[in-house]
Amino acid sequence: MSTRDFPAQIGDLPKIGRPATSALLAQGITSLVEVAAFGKKPLLALHGVGPKAIDLLSAALAENDLVWADD
Repeated sequence: MSTRDFPAQIGDLPKIGRPATSALLAQGITSLVEVAAFGKKPLLALHGVGPKAIDLLSAALAENDLVWADD
């Protein structure tokens, strides 16, 4: 399945690119709260999630007074 089959943005998550979005969807992650609970290190281990996506997610978490579970 191509990443084109996945939406560019889901839930309250920022636009992080289709590969990263599809990686999150594959894990059942559709919200910032779920991103925070999953943790930064496990997300980085997912194919399609890189430092740029983590930076965008970190900024979104900070804007919503959320923190990474593994920080």
